[in-house]
Amino acid sequence: MHHRAPLAATGLAAVSVLLAGCFASGAGEAAGSSGEARIKLAMMQPPRSGLSPFSDDAFKLSRWSAAETLVRLDDNGDARPGLATEWRRTSDTVWEFTVRPGVSFHDGSTLTAAVAVNTLTRATKAVPKPRILDGVTLTASVAGEKLLVATATPDPLLPQRLSSPQLSILAESAYAADGKVDPVGTGSGPFRLVGVGGTTSATLDRYDGYWGEKAKVAGIDVSFVPDGTARAAAIRSGEAHIAEAVPVSQAALLDPRTISEVPMPRTNTLYLNTRSGPFADPAVRAAVRETINPGQLVSGVYENRADSAKGLLGPALPWTVQARQEVTGRVAAGRPNGATITLATFTDRAELPEVASILQQQLQDAGFRVDQVVREYAHIEQDMLAGRFDAFILSRATVLDSGDPVAYLKSDFTCEGSFNIAQLCDEKVDQAVRKAEAAASGEQRRAAILEAEAAVLRTDAAIPMLHERVIQGDATSVTGSVKDPRERALITTATHLK
Repeated sequence: MHHRAPLAATGLAAVSVLLAGCFASGAGEAAGSSGEARIKLAMMQPPRSGLSPFSDDAFKLSRWSAAETLVRLDDNGDARPGLATEWRRTSDTVWEFTVRPGVSFHDGSTLTAAVAVNTLTRATKAVPKPRILDGVTLTASVAGEKLLVATATPDPLLPQRLSSPQLSILAESAYAADGKVDPVGTGSGPFRLVGVGGTTSATLDRYDGYWGEKAKVAGIDVSFVPDGTARAAAIRSGEAHIAEAVPVSQAALLDPRTISEVPMPRTNTLYLNTRSGPFADPAVRAAVRETINPGQLVSGVYENRADSAKGLLGPALPWTVQARQEVTGRVAAGRPNGATITLATFTDRAELPEVASILQQQLQDAGFRVDQVVREYAHIEQDMLAGRFDAFILSRATVLDSGDPVAYLKSDFTCEGSFNIAQLCDEKVDQAVRKAEAAASGEQRRAAILEAEAAVLRTDAAIPMLHERVIQGDATSVTGSVKDPRERALITTATHLK
């Protein structure tokens, strides 16, 4: 079994020095009554785009409860009211939204349908365009006091699409003529962003004019700490109340009461090349399916902080676990007969080279000859997508910004998929994915998604191995932080210090 040694005393001393430089001076102390306490938060990645909501930085604004969207998602990925209280589909391509009354932005202005139109229109013109709008032609307009959102083609997932933090509605004062967006003092959430210290810190204060329940703490002091060891040490030392993404190697060094493991919508998958080489034969692919032992990966590489996969979609989507049926009609396993295969992965995720080494041994024990290729992702992606490897190990996000896995199934497993590592082209799979794509949200769509998943699994083009978890650190004094698989929520009005 794989074990990691605890930090040496000298290592801890080095981390202490590192922490001194990581955390912003002047951060608020958790003193006084709970109403005056401030949360100290250590986040993994610094802003990449000046906290523009049209970028991935939008997820920080969402996790701080500083900016809000028209729609939010429940645990099943169904649309629920946010800054819009209700909506209806008026035609195949047009949706009508009722904007929540009584919402004031942090600059004192008021939310209206026209303000929402301003944000959505600017999002469609942003460069680069928000990821949630890839391939979508969207227009927004006002009809009376209602917000109308139209798409060029029918989009049954439009309400979920509007839940993306990249479409957070900000006050009109946030948007400059040159296209830049400034979220400081222009959101609508229970916390007002009041300052950003470049890529090192951010400060938020409670917004007492919030339309909903008031926050229980006076504010949030954010430090951006890319080093995982330093984030873990911050929980031990009290430098942080909450720390994002504690590395697996550090979790065992923390008080068990201070760590939470959250299932992520991310699957560690072995993609097999169905177009050329030994795995063009379905029976040889089936032999891999019967060979792989995910439990060895979970216990060894991930130190039991991951979940063995039963399908492509994991426990971060609870409905998949509850409703999934056993896959029938699978091809019987053939014999490897000494076939030579090239197994590839990348170094950017530290666990993947370890996974590759264990898989190499498992496959060799089954009768394959295995060559390994391991590079940085930037230097291997082109060959991966071109089908130059027989097998490829990838840690893959299975839901995108809409909270829906259809886009992943389409890009990875259909004939025209843009991320089709397995080079799969199967009409039954394409048909199942098209059915899921067209299905209305809710039970009908979820059932169609599981049918599409089964169609993919039946081909053995991809062997799901495990579902990753993210480890969050919370001081024992923290109550009410959110453990969110989608990483959209973290500190809310309910978060406070004991």
